[in-house]
Amino acid sequence: MRLGNIRLTLALVAVIVAWAAFRLHELSVYWLVLPIVLFAGVAVYHSKILRARDWATRSVAFYKTGLARMEDRWTEIGETGERFNDPHHVYAADLDLFGKSSLFQLLSTARTRMGEETLAKWLLAPSPVERIRERHAAVAELRDQIDLREDLAGLGANASVGVNPAALQNWAEAANRMKPLWLRWLAPLLAAFMIGSLVVWAQWDIVTPFVVAVAIEAVFTYRLRKPLESVFHGTEHAFAQLDLLSAVLARIEAHTFNSPRLQALQRNLLSGSVTSSRAIAQLRTLVNFIDSRHNLFVRIIDAPLMYSIQVAFAAERWRRAHGQHSRPWLEAIGEIEALLSLSAYGFEHPADPFPEFTDGPACFDAEALGHPLIPANTSVRNRVSVGPTARVLLVSGSNMSGKSTQLRVVGVNVVLAMAGAPVRARHMRLTPLQVGASIRINDSLQEGSSRFYAEITRLRKILDLAGGDPPLMFLLDELLQGTNSADRRIGAEGIVRALLNRGAIGLVSTHDLALTGIGGSLNGQVRNVHFQDQLKDGRMTFDYILRDGVVTKSNGLELMRTIGLDV
Repeated sequence: MRLGNIRLTLALVAVIVAWAAFRLHELSVYWLVLPIVLFAGVAVYHSKILRARDWATRSVAFYKTGLARMEDRWTEIGETGERFNDPHHVYAADLDLFGKSSLFQLLSTARTRMGEETLAKWLLAPSPVERIRERHAAVAELRDQIDLREDLAGLGANASVGVNPAALQNWAEAANRMKPLWLRWLAPLLAAFMIGSLVVWAQWDIVTPFVVAVAIEAVFTYRLRKPLESVFHGTEHAFAQLDLLSAVLARIEAHTFNSPRLQALQRNLLSGSVTSSRAIAQLRTLVNFIDSRHNLFVRIIDAPLMYSIQVAFAAERWRRAHGQHSRPWLEAIGEIEALLSLSAYGFEHPADPFPEFTDGPACFDAEALGHPLIPANTSVRNRVSVGPTARVLLVSGSNMSGKSTQLRVVGVNVVLAMAGAPVRARHMRLTPLQVGASIRINDSLQEGSSRFYAEITRLRKILDLAGGDPPLMFLLDELLQGTNSADRRIGAEGIVRALLNRGAIGLVSTHDLALTGIGGSLNGQVRNVHFQDQLKDGRMTFDYILRDGVVTKSNGLELMRTIGLDV
């Protein structure tokens, strides 16, 4: 505010001095130099102060966001990743991967859409163990590099996630339409000829050269009208926030990495001898020329100086020089940003370890396993062990006792493990696994399907995954509850047997105690566990502790009575 007032004062002083010098002739015109020089100096300093203030504001926001995640107050901040949510995915909606209060919202610190898309891809499909171990090394290196994450968080004109990788790649990799190439030299020659013809007309009143120049340029412009449209088509999306992309690239290029994966990604940020950040900065300058075509003055000189044609040829030159490198740049930035997201999570949750991967038959064993989306002060952790002997945990218990949540706890930690992230456990050991879940299944009026049909359709997808590489971890909540008890008992046993025959392991929850007996026909591969509840003073309470054996009571009638139903 004070610097703004000083600039205003200096401007007024300059006006007064100019009045005194030019109107009253009481001062020398040279006195104007002092307020003008002071105004310029203050303006430069003021701009520097404003940039520093903006940077400090973003740094404060960066640390506040980190503290919010550490203190489980993050559900109202950050990107939710809703655009990645596929209701037909075999586990994304069941495990709350995307949307408000989702795993993606907790994890993502990406500044670009490439970073978001890479992180989403890792969460939606398991990665090879070799690549996971490379990510472990990268995340361990990046975990304590707060300055790098702070710098990236402060880049760009605003704090939003930017850059449209698909549009930029499509434009950069498109075929050259401005042909033949020798025309690029003709355009500036014609512009020079036009200027010369105007001089001849003005100086000697000879109009013929000007008419010839106009005719030639008209033919030339008509000949290239379609290629011009092709070059400039879609640039408003392809060229969005190139300043952010250039700044992110420059910061990553300047950093020193030690892990092999990060070094390999950094080497991808080159286009011959030109760095990616410099190439994108050149494109950003070119974009300014493209955008200037809409300026009134440029519109006037566009045709005679062949402005649009020359800009189009410049765009084609950039595309020939760097277009084929754009995809590796964007993929490298996406992966580095996804690794930075995982490293931020690891730094903010130092008690969460990397999982240990092992070979052999499918298995999952975790101590003090918890859910990363449940606040630490309310989370109840359990020991969960599946395979290689007891390959199915049949989880029984009353309503609201924690069965569905326990399935999600296992599923989301397997997803984290197979993405290369730390997990919410004291220790976790597993073979490579892929997840298939039937937890949050509903009917669909739009698709004309009942809940039961939607469930068996999902079960078909899960069965198709079984037998693949890696083995399947299935999570089936209230299996086949949409059919009668007899069909449910036979169908559940058949489905579990088919999954086991294909090498899968998993958890099945039920409040139907009739299903707890299916283990007898499956050669002891099913282990019964349960959650308990207590009714005291008309209030149902749960401890959410997983215990061995079958639950011995249900709470359905008690719950109905507590709300006044006469049963």
